[in-house]
Amino acid sequence: MITSKLTSKSQTTVPQSVRRALKLKPGDSLAYEITDGQVILTRATAGSIADDPFGSFDEWRGKEDEEAYASL
Repeated sequence: MITSKLTSKSQTTVPQSVRRALKLKPGDSLAYEITDGQVILTRATAGSIADDPFGSFDEWRGKEDEEAYASL
């Protein structure tokens, strides 16, 4: 298992072995998928980043939220 620490500013360093496996370079974007309390980290591609800023947050996918944010 590969680990890293979270700083007081909620930042972390992506470990070298992860950067190498994902072929990450400075300036690359990361994509996070949250499912059942687990996070899948991938290298984001131009088509993988949704225009919807709430798209990756399942807790904001309810009918009430869709209605509340429909006009935004």
